[in-house]
Amino acid sequence: MINPELFYNELKNNDINFFTGVPDSLLKDICAVITDKSESNRNIIAANEGNAIALASGYHLATGNLPLVYMQNSGIGNAINPLLSLSDTEVYSIPMIMMVGWRGQPGIKDEPQHIKQGKVTLSIFDAIGIEYVILPSETEKAKKTISELALKAKENKKPYALIVEKNTFDKYKYSKTIEVNSTISRETAIKCVVDSLDEKDVVISTTGKISRELFEYRTERKQSHESDFLTVGSMGHSSQIALGIALEKPHRQIYCLDGDGALIMHTGGMGIIGDYNTSNFKHIILNNGAHESVGGQPTIGNKVDFLKVADGFNYKQTFSVSSLEELKKTLYEIKTLDGPLLLEIKVTINSRADLGRPTTSPIENKIQFENFLRD
Repeated sequence: MINPELFYNELKNNDINFFTGVPDSLLKDICAVITDKSESNRNIIAANEGNAIALASGYHLATGNLPLVYMQNSGIGNAINPLLSLSDTEVYSIPMIMMVGWRGQPGIKDEPQHIKQGKVTLSIFDAIGIEYVILPSETEKAKKTISELALKAKENKKPYALIVEKNTFDKYKYSKTIEVNSTISRETAIKCVVDSLDEKDVVISTTGKISRELFEYRTERKQSHESDFLTVGSMGHSSQIALGIALEKPHRQIYCLDGDGALIMHTGGMGIIGDYNTSNFKHIILNNGAHESVGGQPTIGNKVDFLKVADGFNYKQTFSVSSLEELKKTLYEIKTLDGPLLLEIKVTINSRADLGRPTTSPIENKIQFENFLRD
């Protein structure tokens, strides 16, 4: 395994001093080192992977230097447009290194939302004409690889991909802490939301630990999972799934459980929600200011006034709570209010070490959910 601090130093030795991207669980240790050791304006955790490609391009245009963009392979889709229409050699010919975590690698057990992406990761890079290498797991070989790739990127003035397999990097403890002004855990908040729901209410939950905690609480209560759509992948898109359902089921209350990182990734969707004036839409943000599911890297969630954003996007009502008493009172209040409305719940950064994952497959979830909507 590679010592992430030595690898970071090797990046610096190759004059790679600017980092941007979206954190990934396979890259969490190297990303933690980058966050700990880089100046804040030299490591920018982007809203999404496409933004990161553009940020890296801007940095290169301003300095002539080589940037590094980190992401999970699920983020390649967000990155393809600027890769082909901005940094490609047939357009602006902008060099960079993309460090990509290979979730769902064939032969390696992973979650269902990563399987297809893992199978096609290398072929996607082949299709868009981006050369790649798989990062060796030995430190000296890895140092040689990064030196060769950096030289190629500079000489040929184009992006290259560095594919990172599971367990490539050694452990590194992230030293920075994120302050959250709240006394509510996310899991407690989710339990309160579920407890407030009526029998026919519908829940669409975002990717990561929010869906996992929702699934476990339903199991704990010996309830069916049929009223919940668990968006186990597609980060940032749960609100639009919820909108599509809300428009077609105006007599059902639709609750979207979103995360701050997911919402920031595709914030523009809020404008569409507000424009369609869906009175049955309840948008709930569980905001801990962190990409907790992939290593605890910070988001800008604690710096954004989501209520003002929602007001600007024509939501009818907005609320923010940070205590259990406020939460219970507000959940009762919003049951009878017209939406679209937004409820921000500020939550602490923690989760159980024994937190499980859904035991139903995505297809099973879909079939049960469709039957519930048609009932």
